[in-house]
Amino acid sequence: MGKGVIIKTEEEIELLRLSDLMVSETLALMGEILKPGVKSIDLDKKAEEYIRDNGGIPSFKGYEGFPASLCISINEAVVHGIPSDYEIKDGDIVSIDCGVYKNGFHGDAAYTFAVGDVDEDTMELLRATNESLYLGIEMAVVGNRVGDIGYAIQHYTEKQFGFGVVREMVGHGVGRDLHEDPEVPNFGRRGRGIKLKENMTIAIEPMVNMGTKRVKVLRDGWTIVTRDGKPSAHFEHSLVVKKGKPDLLSDHKIIEETIKNNINIKNLK
Repeated sequence: MGKGVIIKTEEEIELLRLSDLMVSETLALMGEILKPGVKSIDLDKKAEEYIRDNGGIPSFKGYEGFPASLCISINEAVVHGIPSDYEIKDGDIVSIDCGVYKNGFHGDAAYTFAVGDVDEDTMELLRATNESLYLGIEMAVVGNRVGDIGYAIQHYTEKQFGFGVVREMVGHGVGRDLHEDPEVPNFGRRGRGIKLKENMTIAIEPMVNMGTKRVKVLRDGWTIVTRDGKPSAHFEHSLVVKKGKPDLLSDHKIIEETIKNNINIKNLK
C-alpha cells in the first residue's frame, strides 16, 4: 500500500476477473476434497498444483516470507494460518484464503468451510459473517465511503449477534499489487473515510470472532488467533466499485455448488 488508489481500466478489470475466477475455482477444489483426516498441507499442495497447471502463480507464496500458497486458518485461527500436518477433524471450521497472480493482476478471495458436525452456535457465526460480507458489498458503490462498508459489517455482526469484529486486519485495494490502497476496515462510521469512485477494485473480507474481538499472533509470526480461543470466521470477495451495484470479480457460487455435493461439508444455507 502507499501508492494511492489506482482506478482500473475496463481491460484491467477483465484481467482481474480471470485471476479471481482461478481463485474461486481453487477454493471450489478445496471444498471438493475437504473431509476429516485430510492434512492442511495436502490441501495447500493440491491448490498450488492446480494454480500452476492453469498458468497462475500463488500470490501468497513468498509474500513477505509466507511459506505456503494458501492461508488455512482452523477454528480459533482468524487468518494467516500456515498449512501443516494437522489432520482436519469432524466439527472443525476451516477458513481458506487464496490469492492468484495471472496476467499481471492478483485475485483474492476466502471462504470458511464447516467440516462434518459443526455445532449450531458456530454455524450461526459462519452465516452471520457471510451475510455481513454481502451487506458490506452492497455499500461498495460510487459516492459512498469506506466507512459505510465497515459500518454495515460491524453493525450486523456486533449489534445483532454480539460477535467481535477484528480490528487489526482489514480489507484492501487489489490489482497489480496484492494489497493496494485503500484499506477497507470491517468496522467504522457511516460517511467517513475515502469516497468510493467508479472502477476502484477492492477486497472486502470480514473477520469475525464468536467472542472477543481481541487477537494475538502465534510464535510462527503469522497465525493470528482469538485471545479467548473461541472460533473465528472469514469470508472475502474481490469486486469493482460501480454506480448502483458493485461488480463481483470472485464467485462463491461455484464453491457453494461443490459443497452441496460433498457430504463431509455442511452448507451455510
